[in-house]
Amino acid sequence: MELSVMGEKKIRLSLEKPVSIREKVYAVVREDILNGRFSPGERMVETRLAEEVRISRTPIREALHMLEREGLLESIPRVGYRVRQMRWSEVEEICGIRVVNETLAARWAMDRITLDELGALEENIAISEKETKEGNWKSFVERDAEFHEILARASGSQRLLELCQLLRRHMLRYRVKSLYMQETVLQALLGHSRILECLRKRDKKGIERAIREHLEFAKESIQKHVSWEEEARGSAGGSE
Repeated sequence: MELSVMGEKKIRLSLEKPVSIREKVYAVVREDILNGRFSPGERMVETRLAEEVRISRTPIREALHMLEREGLLESIPRVGYRVRQMRWSEVEEICGIRVVNETLAARWAMDRITLDELGALEENIAISEKETKEGNWKSFVERDAEFHEILARASGSQRLLELCQLLRRHMLRYRVKSLYMQETVLQALLGHSRILECLRKRDKKGIERAIREHLEFAKESIQKHVSWEEEARGSAGGSE
């Protein structure tokens, strides 16, 4: 794991240094968990991580705590942190809650969405389609996050936006493998287009169906691309 720590230029406020390092550690470890470098059940040893990036344990501990709050790590008494196991029951739970939250956000957005926000959703889909045609479907991870954030923000509710973002981040760990596949991206893009069409028409019944089908597809793609038997074996042997 490589981090670009502070250069020679001094920073006036001493508080800026640990915050900056903590965020860099958080971003790198988070990416490694999502991409499978750290396996479910694997321990995150503060001292080892601190040695790898040659910094103190404090920003490491703060970053790991952030990842615990996000649901990627779990705290084990007298052990520290370890990568959370992947559980199918959690996928079903997250999808069920997302359907409710994102349908509510979309319905509220129908009364509040601006032309600029509609344009941003349309542009997001156009860019995603272009990148996919160019073979860069891995970029869809960020495009998908952007699409759902624009939609949730258009609801006008900051709390609902935060809930939608949190659930999407929890689901990303399960979904990232399937989102790196072209056929999954194309189907997800079709779902985004249907949601946008319902927004334009102010079709409240249609948008609930579009969101439900979109998230059902996401759930099915997760089930297809994650080896749940393998994860179950990892759960049995990863509790040291």
